[in-house]
Amino acid sequence: MLENCQRHHMLLGLGALTVVTILVLIIESRYAADGNQMRRRGQQFIIENNSTTNCWKHEPYTVVKECHPCSEFELVSRSLGVCIHTHYKEVLRCKSGETVTKSCDRVALIEQRNFMKFEAFSFVLGVLSYLVSYARDRVLSRRNYMRIERQLNRVK
Repeated sequence: MLENCQRHHMLLGLGALTVVTILVLIIESRYAADGNQMRRRGQQFIIENNSTTNCWKHEPYTVVKECHPCSEFELVSRSLGVCIHTHYKEVLRCKSGETVTKSCDRVALIEQRNFMKFEAFSFVLGVLSYLVSYARDRVLSRRNYMRIERQLNRVK
């Protein structure tokens, strides 16, 4: 079927698919962002057991260590209660001097890195597929020309 399509029709179809894909990604990202905000409003993170207060809720704090994955030991031994729920933790220091560890959502940087890896893999796979199909088209075209040339040589 693709052999019958003209080049500009194929480019037009590819452009339409690209526009639809971009629109779907934009709409999905907006709905996902709204869903995360709604989920975060009602979500309660567990704080470390040695903390006597939720100082990070009531007073200013500084982030000592950004949200990062818990170690395998912490997950298996369950030595840190905050790692049980989300497998990610964040260390905060309140203005009063108290250091608190709390659960946090998955690190956006890790998700972005994984997405970029997926995009790069998809791009490489697409380029390789294009090269294979281009090479196959060249081989088939050459065979077709050779067949036509042999038929024309027989007629003479």
